[in-house]
Amino acid sequence: MTKEKAQEKNQLGVTSDKDDFGEWFSELMIKADLADYSEVSGCIVFKPSSYEIWEYIRQLVDIEIRKLGIRNCYFPLLIPEKFLNKEKEHIKGFSPEVAWVTHAGNSKLPERLAIRPTSETIMYPSYSKWIRSWRDLPLKLNQWNNVVRWEFSHPVPFFRTREFLWNEIHTALATEKEALEEGNELINLYDKICREHLALYGMIGKKTEREKFAGGVASTKIHYILQSGRVIEGPCFHYDGQNFAKAYDIKFLDKDGKEKYVYQNTYAITTRMLGTMFAIHADEKGLIIPPRLATNEIVIIPIFNEENKKKILSEAKEISKELKDYSPILDEREDQRPGFKFNEYELKGIPLRIEIGPKDLEKKEVTVARRDTLKKQQIKIKDLKKQVPIILEEIQKNLLEKSKKLFESKLEKTQSLEELKKIIEEKRVAIVPLCNNEKCEENLKFETKGAKAVFISEKDKIKTEKCIICNKPADYFVYAGKTY
Repeated sequence: MTKEKAQEKNQLGVTSDKDDFGEWFSELMIKADLADYSEVSGCIVFKPSSYEIWEYIRQLVDIEIRKLGIRNCYFPLLIPEKFLNKEKEHIKGFSPEVAWVTHAGNSKLPERLAIRPTSETIMYPSYSKWIRSWRDLPLKLNQWNNVVRWEFSHPVPFFRTREFLWNEIHTALATEKEALEEGNELINLYDKICREHLALYGMIGKKTEREKFAGGVASTKIHYILQSGRVIEGPCFHYDGQNFAKAYDIKFLDKDGKEKYVYQNTYAITTRMLGTMFAIHADEKGLIIPPRLATNEIVIIPIFNEENKKKILSEAKEISKELKDYSPILDEREDQRPGFKFNEYELKGIPLRIEIGPKDLEKKEVTVARRDTLKKQQIKIKDLKKQVPIILEEIQKNLLEKSKKLFESKLEKTQSLEELKKIIEEKRVAIVPLCNNEKCEENLKFETKGAKAVFISEKDKIKTEKCIICNKPADYFVYAGKTY
């Protein structure tokens, strides 16, 4: 590599070691033009390249949830303290994270207003007014908004920020059976979107009592594993039973005229999934965006000099028109060399690069480079319209398969505490037997210096195994690992 090329790579590429995840990911975020830091600690600016992907995820979710009768709405950002205090377990779980508004101008407010950490407490007083009989059920509302959760010590862009974006679906149903069936349908809907579009392999798992949503009956989330061995908690389903219904007096008269409390569910997908996708698919050259999510699936780079410029640009423009369905970028800049452009679009993760130079033009072909494998191939110009969708689909499938292999490579089953510690030290995730005593979960975290029981395994059934901490009969196997 020449000195000039090395300087070019250093300018564009990510220089931090991927093992130092926080530093590496922060550098990737800035150099790939995904986001920027703001003047508010722990809050980021979503730049167009990341926000457009979030908008597309929103569209995907909206299309699917509308089929299930869920409608969009919007509730206030500010929540009166009296509402927040109605469900004690809920507010206890969120109290360290709540940011408060106490003044308007120079005047102190008569009651503190919370900046929403989640919306149960502002939505459910309205549910109590709107629901009167079985005819008002089910009530299924969704809102896309921002939430603020202030308490943490190590912010990581997209993964752990004080303000983030999400959707929150809040449903009220007549029976527990309906609620649980809906929950299963929606968590699988989220999983389908993440697999088919974000190309992310995850595992759906129920939380332990200690790790469930504050105020809910049970929590289920989709989990992903990064190269760092850290587990990322993705889209969630919280079965709230009648806990909030009783706290907020959400009742209805059934067909027999009997008064009953509703059953409730909540669901969410957040901008954390952007970070998960960026981190899992990225390599040493930068981002790799799955084709189905990419704003621009193709970049066309004409390689020319003054003598052949007109012919090559003309052909490049024709190719761009031919492939307009893939929103191609045609990079005609003359102030940057082709090598610089290759590095730039590899850094930004454009799925497919098409190069056309004088030799290509002579042969009536182009050079096509895949971002996922970096492999190149020659394709006749007349065959591009047929071949491009095939290659893009191959990239999409390959990214999902690589995500699955990464997930599975990080797992190891053990019943030994010493082996558990070693697995965590090696930045992997252990599958271990555990009892349902919360003290054992606390001790697991202490013994492993920060790993926790992330979720309960459904496929690994307990027989005669002993709890890895107290050696009493275990209640289930859990996936134990460190999280963001």
